Amino acid sequence: MTVKELKVFFKEHLVPSHLYNLRGGAHTNRICLGRSPENKWEVYFSEKKNKIGLMQFATESEACQHMKDEICKVMEQIYGVTWKGLA
Repeated sequence: MTVKELKVFFKEHLVPSHLYNLRGGAHTNRICLGRSPENKWEVYFSEKKNKIGLMQFATESEACQHMKDEICKVMEQIYGVTWKGLA
């Protein structure tokens, strides 16, 4: 999965854009996916310029899958939406 494919998935499944950011950086209270200065893929929760729960991945595909899994968890917890069989 690529970042472009992940963006399409989120849009098709009506994931609110205020939950995530796919360009990295510091975005208050969002799950973010981006690249580190060392060119590794990162997934983390951004809170006041802090990267909480930072996970680094060697490939875009691994990072996108992890991001998708995290958003699925949030959607289930907040909205009660499950995507069984889509993860």
